[in-house]
Amino acid sequence: MVQLAYAPLYKLPLPTSPTGEPHRFPMLKYELIPEQLLYEGTCTEANFFAPAPVDDRWVLGVHTVGYVEQLKTLTVPPAMVRRIGFPLSPELIQREWIITQGTIDCALLAQQHGCALNVAGGTHHAYPDRGEGFCLLNDVGVASYFLLETGRAKRILVIDLDVHQGNGTAVMFQNEPRVFTFSMHGKDNYPLKKEQSDLDIALPTGTTDEPYLTALADTLPRLIHQHQPDFLFYVAGVDVIATDRLGKLALSREGCRQRDQFVFDTAIRHGLPLAVSMGGGYSPRIADIVEAHCNTFRVAMAKFS
Repeated sequence: MVQLAYAPLYKLPLPTSPTGEPHRFPMLKYELIPEQLLYEGTCTEANFFAPAPVDDRWVLGVHTVGYVEQLKTLTVPPAMVRRIGFPLSPELIQREWIITQGTIDCALLAQQHGCALNVAGGTHHAYPDRGEGFCLLNDVGVASYFLLETGRAKRILVIDLDVHQGNGTAVMFQNEPRVFTFSMHGKDNYPLKKEQSDLDIALPTGTTDEPYLTALADTLPRLIHQHQPDFLFYVAGVDVIATDRLGKLALSREGCRQRDQFVFDTAIRHGLPLAVSMGGGYSPRIADIVEAHCNTFRVAMAKFS
């Protein structure tokens, strides 16, 4: 059975803006995606599970002691808070610890069932010593460390298809040969200064379905052959679609769905467990975000159930 981590993520209070209003983006989708999947019958309550907060031992494997302490005591410098993009609160910090454990749990479940998905995560802009871009802890980074440290994986491939480069993840594993970081993202997009992943494919503004899917099909199987991973993480951001206000690429929702299908099919073909984190999605209409994300879960349920 495909398992989805959602926990009390969307039941926690939303972080508030300086005016006291809840931040609707990027948080509202966490409420709506599980509701939509249940409403349409793609999933049942049995597919969902609730993670506990992650143990600091695993967080500190990839994040610095000083940064973790700043988060837990809400003493993050104001300049960093601005780079993160919303005010910090005890509820938000708890949310981040739960999201991160959700990705660890998904990794373990994927090794049992082939695939598991976190209805959150993909917080790839979190560096070892700082956060930015709506990211506090790097969930894929922490989960990768957990798998390696506990001997549950020996070689990991991170497939980051969010429209923004996985800059924090790239730095986190730049000296770790057991983790191969692959980021395919918009060339003219945030972050302005790109880091160096093991492989970066920077796509021009306006890239549509066909060239995007061709680049992915030409690259992913080759990386698996070269790196020989025994575990895959997939950051499945839907900010690649044409309606996204922060994306600058021009995929259709169907093209985004085909992207997910190719990643899942490739994992199945190579017999590799796959843990999926949601990544970004910032279209002006929340329905576009929810529908694109739900397609990822629909494809997973069809492929692995």
